[in-house]
Amino acid sequence: MDISRRKLLVGIGGLSLGAAVGAVQPRQANAASEGGEEGVAVAVNDALEGAYGRHLGKRRNHTKGFGTTGYFVGTKEAAQLSRSALFGGDRIEVIGRFSIAGGDPSASDSERSPRGMGLEFRLKNGALHHITMIHTPMFFARTPSTFLDKFLALAKDVHTEKADPSKFTAFMKQHPDNSAQFHFLETNNPPASYANCAFYGIHTFRFFDHAEKMTNVRFRFMPEDGERSLTDAQLAQERRDFLEAAFRDRVKQGPVRWEMIVTIGEPGDPENDPTVLWPAGRREIKAGTLTLTSYAPDEAAGAYKINFDPMQMADGIGPTDDPILRFRSSSYAISHSRRQTEV
Repeated sequence: MDISRRKLLVGIGGLSLGAAVGAVQPRQANAASEGGEEGVAVAVNDALEGAYGRHLGKRRNHTKGFGTTGYFVGTKEAAQLSRSALFGGDRIEVIGRFSIAGGDPSASDSERSPRGMGLEFRLKNGALHHITMIHTPMFFARTPSTFLDKFLALAKDVHTEKADPSKFTAFMKQHPDNSAQFHFLETNNPPASYANCAFYGIHTFRFFDHAEKMTNVRFRFMPEDGERSLTDAQLAQERRDFLEAAFRDRVKQGPVRWEMIVTIGEPGDPENDPTVLWPAGRREIKAGTLTLTSYAPDEAAGAYKINFDPMQMADGIGPTDDPILRFRSSSYAISHSRRQTEV
């Protein structure tokens, strides 16, 4: 059975961590079994290289992308929930990057895989705040072991230079936490443009006001241009490169904007599982407007050397105990360190 890379990227899964580690290179096995969270992060970066090859000086995941710049202005309503300078009403400089999930620098822009947006907010007090999002409302992994297992299942055989479909099938069966994102990607065509794409923070975060009152929130960025997906006819063409040119042309026409919508959590809403959505009907507020005004090719962009660490947070915003959120930080750091030494 021939499973295309596009199909493989839709789902997640393969082997359990214990079974998978036994099938990988010794460096990965030792790192995953003995190094704790950091060890799994090392193993994930090794597995990404095994699945997509090692592309010197480039990110191990979300490899294909480009840069942008602009600014963000928060709202008074958000400032009531968080004392963060992000919501102080000032015009805050933003450095951003759009990307496609996976480690293939020549990935097709038509494939059914997550799209990403990373943002660095440069606050006037010198602090930095990072937001990293994807275009699916949920993530594919509840735990770091699922994250690792996905890329082990996608590893290419040294002889055939293709992934083993049986490993990926096993992953799909053994990791039900991937099912919600799998269904979303299968039933929603990819975005026609980044300017027509909503992006989701996927994790739960904590807002703190000046009295230290805590509020659990989730957020999304909704495009002012409206959401628009590829038609079935466009998808059938399987065009490889159009997203970068589409954004470049759009930003020449004028600023591109997204509204930041914050959803307020209620008792019992899951805090530490990004694969599960909150119930509908929760209170929502507009927390700010993101305006992007430029485009730059990846290596020429200000975002090129930025590690968009989702745990880089300004005062007034904090993480939950979500193991995926914390794992992403260590995994990104290893990817960043590797590519910086290769430049």
